[in-house]
Amino acid sequence: MATERHDPATGRLTTGHEWNGIEELETPIPRIVFFFLVVTALFAIGYWILMPAWPLGVTYTRGLLGIDQRAVVTRQVEDAAAARLAWAGRIADGNLADLAADPTLMRHVRDTGRTLFIDNCAACHGLNATGGPGFPDLSAKAWLWGGEPDTLAETIRVGINSTHAETRVSQMPAFGRDGMLDRAAVLAVAAYVRSLSGLPMDAEEKAAVATGKEVFAANCTACHGEDARGDRQVGAPDLTDGTWIYGGDRQSVFTTIQAGRQGQMPTWEGRLSPVDIRLLALYVATPGKDTP
Repeated sequence: MATERHDPATGRLTTGHEWNGIEELETPIPRIVFFFLVVTALFAIGYWILMPAWPLGVTYTRGLLGIDQRAVVTRQVEDAAAARLAWAGRIADGNLADLAADPTLMRHVRDTGRTLFIDNCAACHGLNATGGPGFPDLSAKAWLWGGEPDTLAETIRVGINSTHAETRVSQMPAFGRDGMLDRAAVLAVAAYVRSLSGLPMDAEEKAAVATGKEVFAANCTACHGEDARGDRQVGAPDLTDGTWIYGGDRQSVFTTIQAGRQGQMPTWEGRLSPVDIRLLALYVATPGKDTP
């Protein structure tokens, strides 16, 4: 018959298990453990009764409180749409230049516009709208077609060299490749164009500036103007502002004149609503801490 054995050090019963002379004490489970087990069980039962919980084939237990998260989310979306409608209606019908002066409205524009920009424009223009090779830096405000909100909205709507029937059309001819200028003339006009922005040049380039100015006057002023400040009617860039789409280094400028350029911006009509197009134009056109 087994006899109870007490641990000589603590006086507590042992379980009879021994490992290399070490005996296991008979330690009861702490009451706090039972307390939390009971509380957890009661909470689970209460949740099953009050809340949607158990799947039942094509349906589920609804719970006494009748809470439906899908209905809650649907109501939140409807409330958000109603709140947006209050200010979005103004953007749809109002004068964009006047709307840009309304600080309350512009808070909505900056919040919503940034999301629109990141979702639709950042792939080309970058998250901070600083662009990259072949994609304009919108933060420089060096606009090809104009930076007024209505003008930007039209550019976004129809695109540039896009598939839209009313697209803006612009192209830099390939003066060298198509034989309009020889290599020496292309190098000379490239030197002159770079000099307009005060870029560092070597002695060879500096010597070609005077000749390049004559070549420019004879071939480039129709689009870029006699002062080289561009023409927004035809999308010709200002060559004096130090902002370059394809790069302002000697090789890049030479390549632009030699081989020509034809940038492209897609039409967003049909992909963005008219309100979103106007909202995006306001966002891009107006400065702010969250705008490009």
